[in-house]
Amino acid sequence: MLDIGLADLRLFLHLAAAVIWVGGQLVLAGLVPALRRVAPEAAPAAAQRFAAIAWPAFAVLVVTGVWNIAAVGPAGGAYRATLIAKLVAVLVSGAAAWAHQRAGDRWALALTGALTGAAALAALFLGVLLHG
Repeated sequence: MLDIGLADLRLFLHLAAAVIWVGGQLVLAGLVPALRRVAPEAAPAAAQRFAAIAWPAFAVLVVTGVWNIAAVGPAGGAYRATLIAKLVAVLVSGAAAWAHQRAGDRWALALTGALTGAAALAALFLGVLLHG
């Protein structure tokens, strides 16, 4: 078996939390239309249960993200620009998700949901670029 170090644990926790935050949003986006047709009250209930899992995952993403930045140390050039873009995408995803939970009509729900997912996917892609 390979040696497992703190860097491996840090990356695993970050990826596991990203799977929940990003993947969960994609799954929920696919399920909500069907839930609304079958049982309209099920969609908000599913979203609330997802939020109970997603927000702690988002917190793990932030903590491990800061840990990742600290482990890399000072960076410049393209890495720094990519990191800043990722941090903006993370901020937009979190803020849009927060707004989504407070949205009052379907238009606002659709807009904030789409923005949350798009920003989360962008952050995931930028993270791949940073690790590669």
